[in-house]
Amino acid sequence: MVIKLTMLIAFFAVMIGIGLYCRRHATDVKGFVLGGRSVGPWLTAFAYGTSYFSAVVFVGYAGQFGWKYGIASTWIGLGNAVLGSLLAWVVLGRRTRIMTQHLDSSTMPEFFGSRFQSRALKIGASVLIFVFLIPYTASLYNGLSRLFAMAFNVDFTVCIVIMAVLTGIYVIAGGYMATAINDFIQGIIMLFGICAVIWAILESKGGFTEAMNALAEVEDPQYTQMNGAFASFLGPAPLDLFGVVILTSMGTWGLPQMVQKFYAIKSEKDIHKGTVISTLFALIVSGGCYFLGGFGRLFSDQVNVEADGYDSIIPAMVSGLPDILIALVVLLVLSASMSTLSSLVMASSSTLTLDFIKENFARNMGEKTQVLVMRLLIVVFIVISVIIAMVQYKSSVTFIAQLMGISWGALAGSFLAPMIYGLYWKRTTRTACWASFIFGTGIMLVNMLFPQILPAVIQSPINAGALAMMAGLVIVPVVSLITPKPDQEFTDDCFRCYDTTTQVALKFSLPDEEE
Repeated sequence: MVIKLTMLIAFFAVMIGIGLYCRRHATDVKGFVLGGRSVGPWLTAFAYGTSYFSAVVFVGYAGQFGWKYGIASTWIGLGNAVLGSLLAWVVLGRRTRIMTQHLDSSTMPEFFGSRFQSRALKIGASVLIFVFLIPYTASLYNGLSRLFAMAFNVDFTVCIVIMAVLTGIYVIAGGYMATAINDFIQGIIMLFGICAVIWAILESKGGFTEAMNALAEVEDPQYTQMNGAFASFLGPAPLDLFGVVILTSMGTWGLPQMVQKFYAIKSEKDIHKGTVISTLFALIVSGGCYFLGGFGRLFSDQVNVEADGYDSIIPAMVSGLPDILIALVVLLVLSASMSTLSSLVMASSSTLTLDFIKENFARNMGEKTQVLVMRLLIVVFIVISVIIAMVQYKSSVTFIAQLMGISWGALAGSFLAPMIYGLYWKRTTRTACWASFIFGTGIMLVNMLFPQILPAVIQSPINAGALAMMAGLVIVPVVSLITPKPDQEFTDDCFRCYDTTTQVALKFSLPDEEE
């Protein structure tokens, strides 16, 4: 217990110290929200990765999908690295950074409003972010509570209050720069932690080969037609597995807390470095999490999934490890959760302040007042998320849990296509953006409230979210082509930021023939 507490206290002290140190970067809106657009590749890449992977992934998704698909769940982690990190940086990184600076946009709703000349679009996007990010924030506490209960025998309420207060302190004090630096430290903990835990758990089962042999012998009545289903290349349900890969990988392209990381990166060279760093980080952390979860059925004698749910699988797997490794796991999940929580509350507070309050009620709000309002809203958002998490924990309100599950699909389904086409295609219209917003949000709400009216294949929130994102890529160009063109002069000006004029010295040789 002394080892665990010492590591925790040191961790918390460093986080708060960095927050206080970064106060000098958080005196105006650009500094507080974007770190002055001067964040280097390592900090940006780690901020992207740590915001991507939280306790929801390590405890929830890794346990659930590892149990369902066995070792094939590793494909989810590989998809996260290639589609969710590498391709996202290549497709969105440079263009997002350049155009958002050209349009003077600090948030995703502000980008939509400026790019498509629509105040209503800006407000609509900010409302969607507010509605769906708060319950997603609350979901971060659930996986963490199980690990704290196992390691420290601490009540759930105490656990989430401590985490919320400490995260709030360093985000409120230092803004985005404090978040980015802390994300870097938390990311290092995650990298070392996941490698150490995988090694220890495989060793507890006799090594990799023995663990794979044992997994191949696991049987499930649902998959009696397959021998060794859980140790196979694509697992027992490849189609469902593909839906999970799409949702968890492509979803990052449309999530405001992820895309806004590109707004802050310093230079063109840093984008290329950040792409490589972010991809390797995702490969190790996400690939490692799902690879670890794939061996969950080897611990079926220690966990009752039907009674305790999928969130109990990973805690059961690590419960037999030495104390030092359990402390490392707690720090790993705490790091993942706090980094994601800080990104979510920053995205929510900046969006509500800049895109809703300032736009509608206080257009002459000064810089210092805006920063003060954002800091106050961070407190409000954290308090609301804590209350929601407590209500769900104490009364098992099912619709809250469902809302958490659909938030990712609703936001990514609404924003992914308008973001991509808005950066690449001049013909994209504001009507097409509204169509994507309505379809993405609508199908996820129907999935939550009336799933029985949907075809069986999309009654799962994961498949419905994947459909929303893929459908948006078709809806936006089709609607754009059948609606009036946007103003040509304005769109030309938007895309002029990608063009640079370069003077090159030319050396002329003598002509071959005299004229």
